[in-house]
Amino acid sequence: MRSVAELEERLSRPRQALVDDLRTLDGDILILGAGGKLGPSLTRLALRGVAAAGTGAKVTAVSRFSEPGLADALRSEGATVVEADITDDAALAGLPDAANVVFLVGAKFGTSGREHTTWAMNSYLPGRVARRFAGRRLVALSTGNVYPLVPVTSGGCVESTTLGPVGEYAMSCLGRERIFTHFALRDNTPLALVRLNYAVEMRYGVLVDIARAIVGGEPIDLTMGHANVVWQGYANEVTLRALQHAATPPFVLNLTGPELVSVRQVAAALGERLGREPVFQGTEAPTALLSNAQRCHRLFGYPDVPLAEVVEWTAGWVAEGLPLLGKPTGFQRRDGKF
Repeated sequence: MRSVAELEERLSRPRQALVDDLRTLDGDILILGAGGKLGPSLTRLALRGVAAAGTGAKVTAVSRFSEPGLADALRSEGATVVEADITDDAALAGLPDAANVVFLVGAKFGTSGREHTTWAMNSYLPGRVARRFAGRRLVALSTGNVYPLVPVTSGGCVESTTLGPVGEYAMSCLGRERIFTHFALRDNTPLALVRLNYAVEMRYGVLVDIARAIVGGEPIDLTMGHANVVWQGYANEVTLRALQHAATPPFVLNLTGPELVSVRQVAAALGERLGREPVFQGTEAPTALLSNAQRCHRLFGYPDVPLAEVVEWTAGWVAEGLPLLGKPTGFQRRDGKF
């Protein structure tokens, strides 16, 4: 993996199962939050998948598009682009209709001291979006942070685990789920809630956070000693395929990889490839934020890029000083303050 273009091509390469699902999906696709971390590659995946399926469905990408050139790039690749701030009532009302809506909007960082903004983005806005698109097929991206910390030996939280969000960010994300569910039941809107637990690619994610610490000689805190990660291309695919499973009551899905990732072990593997010895501090706690995605793997298969390959790609990317997004995950936090 040697360039952003190569990475974007790999992230947006549709597998046959996605193409088959899109071939039977009626209507256009509207992606809200298309300018965020997942949005551009998910939009490209939808475009390529629809083209391979031959349905002629329109893919519309909606965002403020703060990254220069991104809106034009997506237009050039075939997306209908709407530059809008959907927190504005008029902008939200003016969005085009679509039979299928993917909601990627959310706020995580800056929670401490700006809790009111976090709640507005993560809980209040979903209600307005749910009302605007009542009756459409809707997939809303959620997070594994709605779960409590659980024993590392437990196998992780399943979809029926009693929720126990830690901190205001996580609580606001549970608010997002509850508000979407309220309007889905009220308006008979088919809904899928996808609880993503740490998507990774070469420019950001848990592995990049660890690799950057190794290169910078910074200590790696082992207190949150275990995590789940998943290749972002697979996360994008499952998010789009979840449209076929949207239902009332909502379809709930954990989305992550099959491995229990040891921070110590993955740091050692990255350090070996980077030619640097990781510096550790603290010891592994007996609990961590962990999701069990067996239901996802049963329905959609396993990620097409295994953890070992992502580790290899990440080490090479960071070693060569290729572009990063500069958005650390904060996966080490156990108090829910981001």
